[in-house]
Amino acid sequence: MDRVTAAAVFNRICELGSLSAAARALGMSRPMVSRYLEEMENWAGARLIHRSSRRLTITPAGEKILQKTAQLARLSEEINDHASHKAIAGTLRIACAHFTATQIVGPVIPGFLARYPDLRIEMEINNQPVSLISERIDVAIRITDAPEPAAIARHLGDCVSVVCASPGWLQRHGEPRTVAELAQHNCLCYSRFAGQLWHFEDEQSEKLSVAVSGNYSAGISSLLCEAAMADAGIAMVPEIEARAGLQSGRLVQILPRYAPRRLGIYGLYMSREHTPAALKLLLDEVKAALVADAQKQSGATG
Repeated sequence: MDRVTAAAVFNRICELGSLSAAARALGMSRPMVSRYLEEMENWAGARLIHRSSRRLTITPAGEKILQKTAQLARLSEEINDHASHKAIAGTLRIACAHFTATQIVGPVIPGFLARYPDLRIEMEINNQPVSLISERIDVAIRITDAPEPAAIARHLGDCVSVVCASPGWLQRHGEPRTVAELAQHNCLCYSRFAGQLWHFEDEQSEKLSVAVSGNYSAGISSLLCEAAMADAGIAMVPEIEARAGLQSGRLVQILPRYAPRRLGIYGLYMSREHTPAALKLLLDEVKAALVADAQKQSGATG
C-alpha cells in the first residue's frame, strides 16, 4: 500500500478522533481507512492508536510518529504544490448530469479557465451514468448515495432537497401536514428513480418513506421545478434549483419539519496515479464553492 497515503490517513484519524470521520473526510470506505492504519502501524513497528468501543486514544509511540507524519504531509503538500504550478494544459473531460452541470460545475468553470488559460474543458452532459474508461472521461461529478465501488470517490458536498408547490396548487388542493399525506397528492417525480419512494428524516432523526405518484415525470429537475411553479403538483427538487422560486414566492416549501434524504456530491475518477493536474484543482474549486454556498445559506436561515 502507499505509505504516503497511509501517513495522511493516520494524520486525519488523529485530527478527527474517529476512523469513520476520517473515512468521510477522505472519501474512503471505513475498511480502507482501517487497512491504511494497520499499514502505518506495521511500518512503525508499534501500536499507534488504542481502539475501544467508545473512543480512540493515541499511544506515546503514536504521538512521536504523528510528528513525523505531519512533516511528511507538509513535504508531500509542497511537492504537490510544485507540480500544480507547472503549466496546467491539455484537455480535461468531465461528465455530469444536466442539474450538476448547470448548478454545481458550470458556475466555477469561467473563473477556473481564466486562471488556467492553456487548459481546455469538455463537458459531457448525460443524465445516465457513463463509463469513465470507454468514454475517456477524466472525472464524473455525480449526486448519489452509492458511488460506484470501482472508482475513487471524493466527497465534495451534499445535495439538499426541498418539497415544494405553488401557492395556487396548495390553495386548491390543500397542504399536506405529514409525509404520509403526500400519497394523496399529484407528485412530480424524477424519472430516473423507479417505484417513486420519497425518503425523509424527522426532527428526532427517525427515517420515514412514502410511495408517491403523479401524472408527470422528467429527468431534469428544472422541468419539475417549472411544472410546480405552473400549479401542476408537488415536487421534490434540489434546494438550489428551487431557491429562486422560493425567494420570489412562486413556490412554497412543504413539510419543513421533515428533511428529505441528502445525497452526496462526488467527484469520481479511476486512478490516483498520473491523473491530470487540473483534476484535483477543479475538484478543490467545486468543493470550495459548495462549502461557501452551504455557509451562505446557513447564515441566511440562522
